[in-house]
Amino acid sequence: MEPLIKTAPPGPNARAILKRDAQVISHSMARQYPLVLRNASGVNVWDVDDNRYLDFTAGIAVMNVGWNHPDVVHAIEQQIKILSHGAFLSFYSDIPVIFAERLTDLLPSPLNQVYLSNSGAESVEAAMKLARYRTKRKYFISFYGGFHGRTYGALSLTTTKVVHRKGFGPFLPVIHVPFPNPYRPCDGELGATAEGTTLNILEKVFRKEVSPEEVAAVFVEPIQGEGGYIVPPKAFLGELRSICDENGILLVLDEVQSGCYRTGTFLASEQFGVTPDIVCLSKAIGGGLPLGVTISSEEVMTWPPGSHASTFAGNAVACAAGTAVVDIMKEPGFGDHVVQMGEYLLKGLREMQQDYEIIGDVRGRGLMSAMELVRSRVTKEPAAEERAAIILHAFKSGLTLLPAGESAIRFCPPLTIEKEDVDTGLEILRASIKTVALTRTKQ
Repeated sequence: MEPLIKTAPPGPNARAILKRDAQVISHSMARQYPLVLRNASGVNVWDVDDNRYLDFTAGIAVMNVGWNHPDVVHAIEQQIKILSHGAFLSFYSDIPVIFAERLTDLLPSPLNQVYLSNSGAESVEAAMKLARYRTKRKYFISFYGGFHGRTYGALSLTTTKVVHRKGFGPFLPVIHVPFPNPYRPCDGELGATAEGTTLNILEKVFRKEVSPEEVAAVFVEPIQGEGGYIVPPKAFLGELRSICDENGILLVLDEVQSGCYRTGTFLASEQFGVTPDIVCLSKAIGGGLPLGVTISSEEVMTWPPGSHASTFAGNAVACAAGTAVVDIMKEPGFGDHVVQMGEYLLKGLREMQQDYEIIGDVRGRGLMSAMELVRSRVTKEPAAEERAAIILHAFKSGLTLLPAGESAIRFCPPLTIEKEDVDTGLEILRASIKTVALTRTKQ
């Protein structure tokens, strides 16, 4: 279904809720535009004024199998009738075990031990504690532009925006190094490969800042999410894996946003030929309910009973939803469809790039794609204001989008999207870019 804007947003019902929201909800959240959701289905969402939007956000890469997938809804309805909270911390129940068994079927060997939690940040916190327990080391390494969550351990790893960290230090001992960005090679070394520069810096860190013998783990997103949907050179993760192996460091892959077939394979790291020691999942795995997962091997996950747990971890309803999600993703052709739609979307974005100088770069894997907006293709100066204007114009035209990085627009629609929906989204996006580009020309 194409978007249908009946009332210019925000409409009267939305404005009333926005006013109430401002009175009681913490202002720490940064909303992109005044969309007040009422209901959703498939690849469409409706606001409280009955406007219909084509969704290119999947609820921040959560609704991978589509909004309100009937199988997920049915699983939730059936489970909540018999057991909503199983107190999995203290008792046993079947549904979390079923979920873990079916999930590990999708993971490479030897990843077969599952710790259940409630969010991406919690899954990262668990990974940090597990890495320290396993290695008896205290330092961590992560990458500039990486986003791992806002709780203290996860925030210590995160360097996407200074506003996330300002006023909250001191943090855990984390050393940050540049992430290899082919469009913006680090340190201004335009003649060097982004991958080589990053690995050289990491080796320098080991010589001058911290001994590798004190590093418990390296945390990395296979494709950076909040940092700009940045796809590293293909050899990067393999080289990083080798460095970790040489120094007894655990490699932790944060696949909270890139996992669950977002890139066409269950884990994005599969496309780079790398198996982590620990992997973190959340977002899409719960089908819209809070669910986090930290997975490793029996060799790594050796912490004893009582060392880490959570009251709501293994929630029965969330695990029922997660089981339904996994079963949907296991259906034949699910990943192939993501690859096909991703290629189709990228083709359309690259054609648009040829027509508008403001589009400096187009990149992505599967349905995890982005276009980076610049004021000049020569200087690559970020066009952050123009991006905000484009996203707002698209919203008012019936398309939901989200930013990423300094000036990128991310495209992470539900993985069930079809070509006609992609075409509609591209048409609205093109019109929005054209409008903003013309406005900029007149100024």
